[in-house]
Formats: sequence, structure tokens, C-alpha cells
Amino acid sequence: MQHDEFIGQMQARAHLSSRGAAERGTRATLETLAERIPAPLADHLAAQLPTELGEHLRRVEYAPDVPQTGVRMTRKEFFDRVAQRAGADPPKAVHEARTVVELLGEATQGALTEHIRESLDDELASVLFSGSTGTAGTS
Repeated sequence: MQHDEFIGQMQARAHLSSRGAAERGTRATLETLAERIPAPLADHLAAQLPTELGEHLRRVEYAPDVPQTGVRMTRKEFFDRVAQRAGADPPKAVHEARTVVELLGEATQGALTEHIRESLDDELASVLFSGSTGTAGTS
């Protein structure tokens, strides 16, 4: 899947009003995901995506005291970070993040999504992997 197709699908599935909103939601989700999952997994995922998308996973800079295995955060903390980065309210950020993860599965033919799921706690994974039409929420 190419960058333009990914962003177009993001805009359509997440019901976003503009391409810019789709870009922001994608960037916010990928940057937050890169903070949460192990760094080698983020690098591997970035290598499987178009350069413009992969760069969002590589942008996260780890401080010396931050473990390379990913920062632990609650489901709420994860989606609050996505919301803040995307400039969206939390329910919208949840939907956008779920859409991005759904598209990641399609873009990589599901090759890495199981590894991503395994690196997350069950509570976060159950929401994040519920798809763009799923009904999982933030509470």
C-alpha cells in the first residue's frame, strides 16, 4: 500500500473531513505506537511501510533512562497521547488509532500486527485492534 492510498483510506474509514486530518491522525498514532512498542519492532514496522509513514515510527527519541522495550502506559494514557498529538477529542482519537492499526495490518499483510498485539497489554490491544467499525471504547 502506498502513502497516498493509506492516507485516503484513513480519511474515508475514520470519516475525516480532510487529508490533513488523516495525516495528523496517522502521525499521532504511529508516534504514540512507537513509544509503546519495543524499538526493534517499531523499526521493523517502519521498514515495511512507505517512507513517509515509516518516519513517524522512527521519530521517537528514547532518553537514556527510557527502556528500549517500550514505555508502559494505560489504555487511557495511550489514547490521550494520540488525542493530544492529533488535536482530536479522545473518542475521535480512539477511532483514528483503531483505523490506523487496521490499515497497518493491510499494508503489511498482517505480518507484523500479531507481534504488535503481543507487545501490548490485553486492555489496550482489545481496543486498538477492534478495527475501524468496531465498538470498543476508551472507558
